[in-house]
Amino acid sequence: MKMVLLHGQNHKGSTYHIGRMLAEQLGTESEITEFFLPRDMPHFCCGCTMCFSESEQKCPHVTAMQPITDAIDQADVLIFTSPVYVYHVTGSMKALLDHYGYRWMVHRPEVSMFRKQAVCITTAAGAGMRSACKDLLHSFFFWGVGKRYSYGVAVAAVNWDGVKPKKKAAIAKRVQKLQQKIKRYARKGKPSLKTKLFFSMMRMVQQHGWNPADVTYWKEQGWLGKKRPWKE
Repeated sequence: MKMVLLHGQNHKGSTYHIGRMLAEQLGTESEITEFFLPRDMPHFCCGCTMCFSESEQKCPHVTAMQPITDAIDQADVLIFTSPVYVYHVTGSMKALLDHYGYRWMVHRPEVSMFRKQAVCITTAAGAGMRSACKDLLHSFFFWGVGKRYSYGVAVAAVNWDGVKPKKKAAIAKRVQKLQQKIKRYARKGKPSLKTKLFFSMMRMVQQHGWNPADVTYWKEQGWLGKKRPWKE
């Protein structure tokens, strides 16, 4: 089972350790491709709109983005981790998500997304996990990810060493249940009815068309006809 483990920070805190715990329970080290932000993608989207109007290959940050994109496309499971920063994901994680706006279903969603599973993991000393998870879940949904999970936990500490043994045991138990769910649906991931309905709405948008790059993509995929990405 190939995984992408993408961290919204460079340091190895509580969120990192929980993400690693899940990835290691799901597979071997050779199956995990790991990225740290901002180390592996330090750029903010500059709003040039080249990805929307022409091609993502014309993004000024494509050199940094391409290894991450390739790994995401090849993975079966995506694990995105982020500590809570002012009730949201880190700025570095948000910057990465901004670069994938062109992949939302209203534009040019990636075919493989509809069969993937994705997990967002967030931690905080106290609160804000739910709203931080939503930042990631929004992108997972609009990318068309087949099965989505979230796990947010208040660790009552500022680093992993400070997390109490009882809390770590509870986290380990929750992670074990999560990996069991992921393994159960491995390679069977299909989008929910909500995702399929939204895709149908976007299909109607593309039939009338307003962005030539998007319309061309949908036509090439055969989605304006009878083909659907979850039936590839």
